[in-house]
Amino acid sequence: MSSDQSDKSAVQISYAATGAFSGLLTDYLAQAPALAPFYHRFPTLENFAAQIEEKRAAYSAEARQRLVTDLRAQYADLQLDTLPTAVAANLELLGRDTTFTVTTGHQLSLLTGPLYVIYKLVTAIKLSRELKAAYPAFDFVPVYWLASEDHDFAEINHFQLFGKTYSWAGPTGADGTPALGGPVGRLSLTGLDAELLSQLPPEVPVAFREAYARSQALSEATRRLMTSLFGEHGLVCLDADRPALKQALRPVLAKEIQQQASNAAVQATNAQLTTAGYKPQVYSRPLNLFFISEKGQRERLEPDVAAGADCTQVTVRGTARCHTTAELLALADAHPEQFSPNVVLRPLYQELLLPNVCYVGGGAEVAYWFQLKDVFAAFGVPYPIVLPRNSALYLSRANLGKLAKLGLTPADVFRPLAELKKQVGAALGQEEVSLADQQAQLRAAFDAVAALAQRLDPTLVRTVAAEAQKAAATVASLEKRLSRAAETKHETAYAQLAALHGKLFPEGSLQERTDNVLSISINNPGFIGQLLAAFEPLALEFTVLEEA
Repeated sequence: MSSDQSDKSAVQISYAATGAFSGLLTDYLAQAPALAPFYHRFPTLENFAAQIEEKRAAYSAEARQRLVTDLRAQYADLQLDTLPTAVAANLELLGRDTTFTVTTGHQLSLLTGPLYVIYKLVTAIKLSRELKAAYPAFDFVPVYWLASEDHDFAEINHFQLFGKTYSWAGPTGADGTPALGGPVGRLSLTGLDAELLSQLPPEVPVAFREAYARSQALSEATRRLMTSLFGEHGLVCLDADRPALKQALRPVLAKEIQQQASNAAVQATNAQLTTAGYKPQVYSRPLNLFFISEKGQRERLEPDVAAGADCTQVTVRGTARCHTTAELLALADAHPEQFSPNVVLRPLYQELLLPNVCYVGGGAEVAYWFQLKDVFAAFGVPYPIVLPRNSALYLSRANLGKLAKLGLTPADVFRPLAELKKQVGAALGQEEVSLADQQAQLRAAFDAVAALAQRLDPTLVRTVAAEAQKAAATVASLEKRLSRAAETKHETAYAQLAALHGKLFPEGSLQERTDNVLSISINNPGFIGQLLAAFEPLALEFTVLEEA
């Protein structure tokens, strides 16, 4: 544990014990030999020494200068009243060749989206601190990579708070139709206030509303909000949908257009993963690139299969636009900002831009990073340490009290509801009703009668069997009625158990995948600080966190 507070308020349990995570993730945490070929270094404190040196040798002064210059411009564009001191210090540190990053990323979910986004960021911040303590000659900056080029608006346009879903239809064009389909970071916030912000409960902190009210586009609002929440902890937010940053993609674009190198690497890895018993997480395409049109639409680039195996043309999906390979190469060299990497090449772009030593991601992200090791090798870019983010279940004082009243511990809640019901019933003195012995005696009696019928009049054997079946059904019915009678004595406790389980596992899933940070921080303003005290990134365990 990190502090006396965390000793008292947090319990660590294994991810496998929760039953809520994939086999690939739990196998990775157990360092299963079958997964060893798919990652570079396992996330231990000792392994960062070699990772730092490898990245230091590969990351150029030019790349560092490009990054710092554009980050300063991005923060200047925000026109913050005051740039948080810790952010300003980290921007300064990023200019030094002894500074590295710990990166996590996510889509631009409204008002931070589900809790696990917060958990990603806290993990990156906490690990940066731990690395600084272990390697004092170096500095480590937590970075939030905004998935500003993603165009799946439906995945980010809503969030849940206190059981209610808040959503936004998105901006509309001059003709009144939805203005969607391009990079979400560029979306205008038209309509957001009327549709969503004005509908929020009055308890929502002003910072959440102002982040959007003072911004012109979704990327700007997200950077503003995350800076207000995590700026004091030095979190640096990066929007990579920038012309200056896209210059780093030029050699990648050339190789991808000419050789389609990433798809070949992923397909080979997918075959190995499948042989090892794991299902690939993401789909790779012949060209893992999108094209951003003059109208701002993000469309997939596809080799023209109609031209045959020796195709020299690439079409922009959904348009009549078509380029020869030579034309596309010239365009990529002159205007790399018009190209956008998909899920296969986005991590590569990230590692080109940043002096990164570790990527922090959820279970699904870990799975798709395992498809990419050979992609990094093909492009000559160091593959980072991949760390599963901290995952947690938060228990408020009220819910802790309910658990105690039911005789349950925080670790108990991960067991199936039926098992918890039995445990609660036993604690309350409920007699467990089972007529299994009686059914066995009944079967034995009818077996004897059937044997007698077989000797005296075989035609009666079927009649005996029918009566045996009816008698067994009668006893089974009595068992159900007796069980219900026993449960009725404690039905209030069972209803409380079911309601509590539903709150802790909304929609049958982990709390972190549904609830928003506001559902906790409104009543517990110190929540983020409590997370920072409790999370231990390299312990690789699930945290059950009790309200301080």
